[in-house]
Amino acid sequence: MAGKQRDQPVPASPRGAVTGDDGVSRCPWGQSPPEYRRYHDQEWGRPVGDEVRTFEKLCLEGFQSGLSWLTILRKRESFRRAFANFDPVVVAGFDEGDVERLLNDASIVRHRGKIEAAVTNARAVLALREEGLLLSGLFWAHEQPPAKAAPARRGQVAPAPQVLSDLPAATAGSQALSAELRRRGFRFVGPTTVYAAMQSLGIVNDHLSGCDFRAIAEAERASFARPAQRPGRA
Repeated sequence: MAGKQRDQPVPASPRGAVTGDDGVSRCPWGQSPPEYRRYHDQEWGRPVGDEVRTFEKLCLEGFQSGLSWLTILRKRESFRRAFANFDPVVVAGFDEGDVERLLNDASIVRHRGKIEAAVTNARAVLALREEGLLLSGLFWAHEQPPAKAAPARRGQVAPAPQVLSDLPAATAGSQALSAELRRRGFRFVGPTTVYAAMQSLGIVNDHLSGCDFRAIAEAERASFARPAQRPGRA
């Protein structure tokens, strides 16, 4: 959840972590409704290296642009059904008939540009593979240390954001990755959209300092084997 914070219940003044009715401390946006709580507790900030999940998250962030993230979460299973569980090989084969089918599917976001972008991006994923590259590796290659930190060692803990207003909308890493993706033919991959995907994929840990899940995410990041850009290479 980048600095734009989508439709999250952000208060008028910046806030830190909040203790919920279950006694667990979370980032304020992760307290409710239940969809946000599950996403916050079980997924957001946890490192992901799987190609299909990386493609799915990038697509969903693109569909969210200008809309409520809660809407995307509530439609997520419908998106998975409509887009063949985000298998890029299958989605890359979608034709105009599939686009029209999806435009008539009320269970997803019916936006021609975003639907066509998902198909285009699946084809771009396959083009990466033809070059011996991985989308997940490309994402993780843009993991960056904090701007004021010394060169980071793998697993180094970044300074924790204290309040929601500490979270950026984009970073140098997301700007560079956005430019790289667009150069390779991806669409709906602006720096803010890409940064939101990086947050969700655990490439950065933006849980607030008082959130109980920050340490969990950081421990997983510390032991996580980063995917290489090219399979079989360190």
